[in-house]
Amino acid sequence: MSDPSAELVDLTRDLVEIPSHEDETEAGDYLEAWLRAETDASVERDPAGNVLARRNIGAEESLALVGHHDVVPPADSQVRGDGRYHVEERDGRLHGRGTADMKGAVAAALLAFRDADPDTELQFASFVGEETDGEGVRAYLDRTTPDERFDYAVVGEGSTGYSTPGVTDVVVAHKGRRGSTLTATGRATHASLVEEGINAIYRASDAVDVVRNLDAPSATVLGEELPGSVAVTEIDGGSALNIIPEGCTVTVDERTVPGERADLGATEAVEGVTWTVDQDLPPMACSDEAFADAVLAAAREAAHAGEPAHVTKPHATDAGWLAAEGVTTVVAGPAESGEAHTDTESVAVDALTRCYRLYRSLAERL
Repeated sequence: MSDPSAELVDLTRDLVEIPSHEDETEAGDYLEAWLRAETDASVERDPAGNVLARRNIGAEESLALVGHHDVVPPADSQVRGDGRYHVEERDGRLHGRGTADMKGAVAAALLAFRDADPDTELQFASFVGEETDGEGVRAYLDRTTPDERFDYAVVGEGSTGYSTPGVTDVVVAHKGRRGSTLTATGRATHASLVEEGINAIYRASDAVDVVRNLDAPSATVLGEELPGSVAVTEIDGGSALNIIPEGCTVTVDERTVPGERADLGATEAVEGVTWTVDQDLPPMACSDEAFADAVLAAAREAAHAGEPAHVTKPHATDAGWLAAEGVTTVVAGPAESGEAHTDTESVAVDALTRCYRLYRSLAERL
């Protein structure tokens, strides 16, 4: 297998330079044009703006290399004077907004999609709106039937350095996030007439005690432990120093795992308290040990050094939406923990090359 590093760096640089935190159109245009010029694949731009491509159509099973081309807003230092994103290569790394999360992985997937000689149907999918609750992947799932979707997916979110520094691991499960609001209502009165009011902050405090005593579920996926958590993160109530408050809200952050959820509904046993779910990003669990092992074998074949492993990931990704709809999914990508969404975001060129080899090897061995 030839060394793709130079082409990978150039392609990643081209993708990263395109601003895509407010509008993914130009990045999608680039992906679509590249696929049409570099491959003979069937290429589609769906109504949501997702870029999808298929090769070897009609094979019995299908594997997709999955990414997203939106990014979070850049820091001022990550934007050039002309409005493009700044990209710099130094010390074996590419620095810039989107290098790690996750245009570097998209570039590796593009080249692997082009270069692989698969027996299975090979697909490429880059979604919009991953950073805004998976808007692109949800649109794709809403407009397709199970028979129309790919059977297996490798999502190129970060999995490098989870077991050992410099090794790209295979994530077989990750946490989701359920964000909730507890709303406590009472009756306002002057603070000198306490007995005439109902203190919403006291009711909210009772609900907080319920949350404090909840057990967060945990799960075991293919032998890997994935602990959940639940925590109060914000509280807001009161209008004046001399008024008994009639309202108070509490924000709860829950990191969910496949299977059970924390019983946040128990907070509604407190009089005057209601519970509302604001966000629910699903967790991911790989449902097929043989597929997870095949991806791990490809990771070992691609490894420059060290021994890749099955691991879990604490962050929600588009993989959760896919797994929830029956797509057999794992996560494997070049980003290291702590790189995404930072003002100093970067990705190792070695990790990009490793992921290209992993994706191509898996496509040819599945």
